[in-house]
Amino acid sequence: MQQPVADRQYTHGAEPGMAVLLLNLGTPDAPTAPALRRYLREFLSDQRVVEIPRALWLPLLNGIILPLRAPKSAAKYASIWQADGSPLASGTAALARGMQASLAAKGHQVIVRHAMRYGNPATTAVLDELHAQGVTRLLLVPLYPQYSAATTASSLDAVMAWLRRARRQPELRTLRNYADDSGYITALARKIQRHWAEHGRAEQLIMSFHGMPQRTLKLGDPYHCECHKTSRLLGQALGLDASQYKVTFQSRFGKQAWLQPYTEPTLRALAKAGTQRVDVVCPGFAVDCLETLEEIAVEGKQAFLSSGGGEYHYIPCLNADPGWVEAFSGLIETHLQGWPTRRTVDAAQRNASRDRAKAMGADNV
Repeated sequence: MQQPVADRQYTHGAEPGMAVLLLNLGTPDAPTAPALRRYLREFLSDQRVVEIPRALWLPLLNGIILPLRAPKSAAKYASIWQADGSPLASGTAALARGMQASLAAKGHQVIVRHAMRYGNPATTAVLDELHAQGVTRLLLVPLYPQYSAATTASSLDAVMAWLRRARRQPELRTLRNYADDSGYITALARKIQRHWAEHGRAEQLIMSFHGMPQRTLKLGDPYHCECHKTSRLLGQALGLDASQYKVTFQSRFGKQAWLQPYTEPTLRALAKAGTQRVDVVCPGFAVDCLETLEEIAVEGKQAFLSSGGGEYHYIPCLNADPGWVEAFSGLIETHLQGWPTRRTVDAAQRNASRDRAKAMGADNV
């Protein structure tokens, strides 16, 4: 049983502390079968992710899926693992550092941290740390541009579970999505345009989003619609007509119908139809991860080339792109409005002015 969150290092009357918490999905601690088993067990046990009755799903998960899938997934992670670890972990940390610097440059005294829904740094552990630092105002920023119950809602579920244990709960705000944010769309468009300026432009731009079961759309999840909205706005920003780009969905799991069209069959069909070059971008991912660096950049390329395609380019995610960090911090500013994020700066400036005046011999300061 989890213990209540203690009120460590708390002083009554202290100035409110403010933080921005970036929430991402998660990653294993190492590219090994045991680490993948732990990570996948936590991930696939989430009822937001797999909406199958527990009595049916858990025996299947633990008895068949984990023993078979963990070694295969470990090999895939090993192929993209970097010197500083998981690309998703290092990329999310870099984005948090960039956001901290950008907000500080704009005069905001807020802590920016990141946490993972599954794996480390765990959401509860980061919230404990912020609590110990006296944070009483917290902006939650799920890093999923398009809202889905399986991602955004699940990440917020982890925060709400922590809140149920907290005696001194912080004032809370959340960013629901940024699928149509102008800064996000502009940053994506500029990233693609820079790639085109260096490598030329493909006949087709594929916008590949993470898939979800078809039934989630029928149950009211807005994810499918928001993916198409992002794609439409991005196509307009790039000056493309509807025939020059396609929206597809990747990472299908299981035998049930998922959102369509699927990415890999689309790539094969384009190659067989005579398309010589495609560019692929993944606007649903904040930072690069297994699903972009291995599934799209490697497996997608193999599918296209082996089906007769000539040239394949994967365009990386925004990650900690400086233009996106600046735009993202601007979006965060709008959600911080009304909170005195500049109070500490103002107080320091007043104290400095008072000290200078005293040094000059002024009276009645």
